[in-house]
Amino acid sequence: MAGILQTLKFRSRAAAVPHFPSDHELIASIRNGKGAAFEKLMRRYNQRIFRTARSILRDEAEAEDVVQETFVRAFRHLEQFEERASVGTWLTRIAVNEALSRLRRFQRFDALDTESNHKEGGSYSVESKQPGPEDQASFQELRSVLTVAIDSLSQDLRTVFVLREVEGLSTLETGEALQLSSEAVRVRFHRARQALRRAVEKQVGKEMQGLFTFAGARCDRTVAQVFRKLGLPAPQ
Repeated sequence: MAGILQTLKFRSRAAAVPHFPSDHELIASIRNGKGAAFEKLMRRYNQRIFRTARSILRDEAEAEDVVQETFVRAFRHLEQFEERASVGTWLTRIAVNEALSRLRRFQRFDALDTESNHKEGGSYSVESKQPGPEDQASFQELRSVLTVAIDSLSQDLRTVFVLREVEGLSTLETGEALQLSSEAVRVRFHRARQALRRAVEKQVGKEMQGLFTFAGARCDRTVAQVFRKLGLPAPQ
């Protein structure tokens, strides 16, 4: 009797454990037309995609647009996803390509604007961007200082640093996402850390994990906009 009761208790505890579907299970459900699975996938990777895009563009509004475009493209090209690959890596590559494409486009526009400005005898100035209310509410002084320090890195070092240190990806995962060798990732990560001021780096600690968050209203807004662009029923 005691053995039966113990078995029943074990089954009861096991039944109470919630099931969190794997990435590949979500992909299978999405292919079967389940919009709820797509929402779960978006919420699982929204923050990583946002942080990756922001590390390249250094612009939160543009990074948010990249998040939307990444998931729109992923949904429309789901047949291109190979089951043996990591879903996170696949999505990150889409985001990196989209962000780099925008960066190149912006750089061409900047070059044209600068050339035109010089021909007209004027001076070219970059308008400073004021942080939005979401940033003002979420970023404390230490985070702001750290953000400036990270943004001062070159784009190659910054992207590796954000994926490794802020997002917490391994050297292998970062290399797969950026199509770099593990050695190149290690070298860039080391250089990025060396470039950051020691005084800032010592104060980072747990604050690092809270950088460039993508949750709450921003995450809800992005999910709703992607569903609308794809013509899918709004998530409940």
